[in-house]
Amino acid sequence: MLKSIKKIGVLTSGGDSPGMNAAIRSVVRTCAYHNIECVGIYRGYQGMIEGDFEEMGPRSVNNIINKGGTILKSARSAEFRTPEGRKKAHENLLKAGIEALVVIGGDGTFTGALIFNSEYNFPVMGIPGTIDNDIYGTTHTLGYDTALNTVVDCIDKIRDTASSHNRLFFVEVMGRDAGHIALNAGIAGGAEEILIPEEDLGLDRLLESLQKSKASGKSSSIVVIAEGDKIGKNVFELKDYVDANLPEYDVRVSVLGHMQRGGSPSCFDRVLASRLGVKAVESLLDGVSNFMVGLKNDSVNLTPLSLAIKGKSEIDRELLRVSDIITT
Repeated sequence: MLKSIKKIGVLTSGGDSPGMNAAIRSVVRTCAYHNIECVGIYRGYQGMIEGDFEEMGPRSVNNIINKGGTILKSARSAEFRTPEGRKKAHENLLKAGIEALVVIGGDGTFTGALIFNSEYNFPVMGIPGTIDNDIYGTTHTLGYDTALNTVVDCIDKIRDTASSHNRLFFVEVMGRDAGHIALNAGIAGGAEEILIPEEDLGLDRLLESLQKSKASGKSSSIVVIAEGDKIGKNVFELKDYVDANLPEYDVRVSVLGHMQRGGSPSCFDRVLASRLGVKAVESLLDGVSNFMVGLKNDSVNLTPLSLAIKGKSEIDRELLRVSDIITT
């Protein structure tokens, strides 16, 4: 390892996700292992602009691997989108002696890091942290596995009520542009239909599926809907449409919302965060910059930040086929 870098900053930005704290812990302790100083930057890029820094050591990150959210907090920063804001951030980093950054977040976070690097040639590495799993270059983002488990647990509970009252439940999950949560949790939760942004199944197909379920003797049904699904403007309008066309159904809506982001990270997310944190720091010490660390075929690999931002995560087509078969 080159080890010319002596001090690394770490921040979290964008929406929080379970596993961010585990990644912070990994970055801090990997720095300590290599005798590198580590600085926590609070409130993402806004904290960089305001110089909201704190030296961190191995004991600073005791007992956080099991905690959801992020101890470094997160904030949107309109100021960082301006050259003046980024100039302030760079001056603060230089003043604090910080020579490289590990940024944990999604494509917006990576975009900010890439622009910052292009202007100041400042070494940056990205760790994907978002429950939507919508980042190109990794099969899993931090928080995705935990969110899936949270959603499946909620679906199981909702099914108890659906069965007791012979109801149809529309369960809306997060996923504005990607249906990974809806597809996987829908299959695991035994949903009768799954609606995702990548597949516009149409209202006729939905009604046909629900009619078939009713005719087959099912007394209750669960339909899992990604918030970005294009079949209707929103889940409540979809409910009204089904009410009007299938009056035999007693329809209810459950929007899971931000509970999907919370909670203690799963074992998978804790291990993934630990692996990605180590790789991010050691890559910087090897002189590597402008990459995202991710997971492919259970191996940690590097994807250029530009590709991680511009690339599109693909839905698993085989899972779609499985879904069609087992909802019969």
